[in-house]
Amino acid sequence: MKFGKRLKHQIQETLPGWRDKFLSYKDLKKLVKLISSAPTLLNGSSEYGKAEEEFVYLLNNEIDKFNAFFMEQEEDFIIRHKELQQRIQRVIDKWGPDGSHPSAALYKEEMVKIRKDIIDFHGEMVLLVNYSNINYTGLAKILKKYDKRTGGLLRLPFIQKVLEQPFFTTDLISKLVKECEMTIDAVFPVDKEEKKEKEKRKEAITVAGEGIFRNTVAALMTMQEIRRGSSTYSQFSLPPLVLPDSDLIHAFQLNTFIPII
Repeated sequence: MKFGKRLKHQIQETLPGWRDKFLSYKDLKKLVKLISSAPTLLNGSSEYGKAEEEFVYLLNNEIDKFNAFFMEQEEDFIIRHKELQQRIQRVIDKWGPDGSHPSAALYKEEMVKIRKDIIDFHGEMVLLVNYSNINYTGLAKILKKYDKRTGGLLRLPFIQKVLEQPFFTTDLISKLVKECEMTIDAVFPVDKEEKKEKEKRKEAITVAGEGIFRNTVAALMTMQEIRRGSSTYSQFSLPPLVLPDSDLIHAFQLNTFIPII
């Protein structure tokens, strides 16, 4: 699948509020075509220099857009992660077996709500990792196209700049994803027999599902496709995820023992 179509598909599959935050790949592609097809824009001419400046200006605006959105989401995730931990502790302290007002019914009811919120939270964080991946890939591809069609040399210096941008750094989000999964394992344990039965029936998230779960699986599949796109490693390659794609997909498709409400 060509990148433009993959990006369009990914935008359609993401959260509605995120759809205008992705790379304007089509507009950039049109500009590259315009620059490369204009006979008067010879490399080294003043016209060519102005066209290149416009292209770089648009790219920088896109990076500013990515950074602003990514940092906003990252800050929100940090807050939500802490709030979820506090919610769990409050329920345990109040309605748990050793709580101030023990109640098995209320404890179970609240924990079901928290489990659903944790899965939603986990899914959104995976979507943000994918957001970083696909926008970086789009930048690398449009810069490659620009250099190839115009004879310019923008790709390497620009990518070196991108590698230092906040939207490219997903270490914190990947850490929160892992901590989220550890919380699920610790607070919502399941015995081996129940786990085997869940795996056998494969009662979890599928691409045919709805909501955040379908979006997350679509994002995970996109990340796998992007990483399969090149057999060689270079400065343009995406860094490996802290959690391998295969493990994440397995967790969503086969190994989820939390009921989907």
